[in-house]
Amino acid sequence: MNSTSTGLSQPKSKQRRVSLGDGLMRLERPGGTSSWVCRVQSDGVRRDFGLGSCQKVSLAQARELAREIRSQVELGVDPQIERRKRQAVPTFKEAAAKTYEIHSKTWRNGKHHAQWMRTMELYAFPHIGKFKVDQITGPMIRDLLAEIWLAKPETARRVRQRIGAVLDWAYASGYRETDAPMRAITKGLPRQPRRDNHFAAMPYEDVPAFVQRLRERESFSRLALEFAIFTAARSGEVRGSTWVEFDLEKGLWKLSKDRMKAYREHVVPLTRRPLRIVERCARLRIKGCDLVFPGLRRNRPLSDQTLTKLLKEMGEPYTAHGFRSSFRDWVSEETNHPSDVAEAALAHTVANKVEAAYRRGNLLEKRRLMMEDWANYCDGRKR
Repeated sequence: MNSTSTGLSQPKSKQRRVSLGDGLMRLERPGGTSSWVCRVQSDGVRRDFGLGSCQKVSLAQARELAREIRSQVELGVDPQIERRKRQAVPTFKEAAAKTYEIHSKTWRNGKHHAQWMRTMELYAFPHIGKFKVDQITGPMIRDLLAEIWLAKPETARRVRQRIGAVLDWAYASGYRETDAPMRAITKGLPRQPRRDNHFAAMPYEDVPAFVQRLRERESFSRLALEFAIFTAARSGEVRGSTWVEFDLEKGLWKLSKDRMKAYREHVVPLTRRPLRIVERCARLRIKGCDLVFPGLRRNRPLSDQTLTKLLKEMGEPYTAHGFRSSFRDWVSEETNHPSDVAEAALAHTVANKVEAAYRRGNLLEKRRLMMEDWANYCDGRKR
């Protein structure tokens, strides 16, 4: 009879085997150490499989492992190959790192890069990080989300989406038999409060007086906020602006598609006040720094909270992004400028594909006239 041994290396003469039935044995070695062994026979070949140290694996656990091995052999499955497969399955933390590595290459938002792994470290890894991805169940995910589902609803939704992405990668890679059960998990959680997706916006009637108050301050954050108001640009676009983007002679600010939310190049016509702000920043420029509105750290932009903090210090309950809404409301209610010109100024994509196909150019000169009217309004002057 042929015989093979798996996980056993010492000479048999120095070992004592104690049979416990159904192929389960306790292997006792000189020195007092012992381990569990499962012996099976198939097609005339006898094989021994190590089940672990008796000090670490209980008798009940050893019996269950032995039963699993016997079942695999009866089904024609090689237990050794199955064991290697299980050992190759990554933990959730390892799978998250792989998922991040793959997907982050397509992300343009630096803030998203930092937040993605940070939320996993705070809310997911402490609960499921050490488990292999094929062991993670719906209730495990539901329980970790339940801790923040109502207290931090937006964060909880992002954590849910990111866990789903990791488990979807594991399923596509063959490490899970099912994809992420995220829909069922959501149904098992309480209904979250309704979201208000609008940014708090200052009424456009109050903008001129606010601009005058803003000019009483002298800082890069003040200059950045005023520049954002006069250009109706997004906060991130302003904070990340560099000197190579500006053509001061032509009065243009050119943003590459990598810097835009819609991933399309955008050109902003600069009126007199934004030009003066850029010129002021040029006089304050830090040697070797490419940023127009630098933060406190060298060669690092202002943080996304800097402008919000400035507004709070001035007693205003609004957001920097909300001034884009102030501008849009002003265009609609106080001017005759066409809607498509205002949307182009805000760098919004055109939802109607037919309209988008027929709209050629960037309406630059029409936008320049509109932004001059907006600048005059913000300055309290009539055109």
